[in-house]
Amino acid sequence: MTIPDFTNAAWRKSRRSGDNGGQCVEVAFLDNAVGVRDSKDNVNGPILVFTHEEWGAFISRTKDGEFSL
Repeated sequence: MTIPDFTNAAWRKSRRSGDNGGQCVEVAFLDNAVGVRDSKDNVNGPILVFTHEEWGAFISRTKDGEFSL
């Protein structure tokens, strides 16, 4: 997969994040990829890149409680 350009992406974080000192993740959706990044290092930090299918599987498995601590 070619690394997509997230330069002009619209990044979102959960409304449930609140103001917790920047310990949040942000997600951006492009036509061909989903990006995830740390909100406190959002300019120069790394971006994890997933396909839409991978992201959908992660969300589904999270909702099913597979990753509960």
